[in-house]
Amino acid sequence: MEQLLQAMERQLHGQAYNIRLLATALVAGGHVLLEGVPGLGKTKMARTLASLIGGDYRRIQFTPDLMPSDMTGSIIYHMQMSEFQTVKGPVFTNILLADEINRSGPKTQAALLEAMEERQVTIQGTTYKLPNPFFVIATQNPVEYEGTYPLPEAQLDRFMFKLVLNYPDEASERSLLKAHANTPLQEEQLVQPLLSIDTILSAQRQLANVIVEDSIIDYIAAIVRLTRESRSVQLGASPRAGIAILMASKAWALLDGRTYVTPDDVKLVARPALRHRLLLSAQAELEGGTSDGIIQETLAAAPVPR
Repeated sequence: MEQLLQAMERQLHGQAYNIRLLATALVAGGHVLLEGVPGLGKTKMARTLASLIGGDYRRIQFTPDLMPSDMTGSIIYHMQMSEFQTVKGPVFTNILLADEINRSGPKTQAALLEAMEERQVTIQGTTYKLPNPFFVIATQNPVEYEGTYPLPEAQLDRFMFKLVLNYPDEASERSLLKAHANTPLQEEQLVQPLLSIDTILSAQRQLANVIVEDSIIDYIAAIVRLTRESRSVQLGASPRAGIAILMASKAWALLDGRTYVTPDDVKLVARPALRHRLLLSAQAELEGGTSDGIIQETLAAAPVPR
């Protein structure tokens, strides 16, 4: 897993923290929402991860005219065989990139709910299991809202993390330019698989061996409950948010080579796990408040176990 992280960092400059969070969500069995302006490498991040683990990868470009059957599949009549056949859609894969997910309508967005939560889809009344692992990486642009459909709270809550990609620093951008100085823009560097799907599944099973003390559980519960008591928040974190923090903390510790969770693990995953689950009050928005700022205040107020 460490080789996987290092290989991704060589392909994506200046995104070490987000790369580790992406791998954490994969091991923890969650899904990730990537938000950033165009050109920051959101699509490349998903494609690189899929190439390095040797899994099946599909990309769906969400548009206003995309139908649920375009994603899940449909039943067609085969003339030569005189029978109906089920044609499975691109959702049947290990890593699914839902590109610009907020460009499609609510009906298509809702079609992802069953797949993300139940790991299955229903085609014409028949339920089909999705491959294991099934990992959704959805992207959205934070600056162009014309012609978009904001994700409902029910679907946002099904993402373990919301990762915000910012511009790289000067050193990282210089390294990025040097890497492309002698390479034609049209030619993609070939990335050889480092891990197999079985390795990822084995890492997921090892989560059961990561120890979480009662004091850590109390710490996570305190953080989640404090978000509900804040006057700046209209809708606080759900119980699913606490589960997401718990599982992500275990996966982060496992990637760090430990079999126990520390309070620092909880702090590192709390912000990406909570930022999309908090609905700010109108007064907080008028005052320029942000979810990240409220989460930082919540972490400062929650007593840290010793």
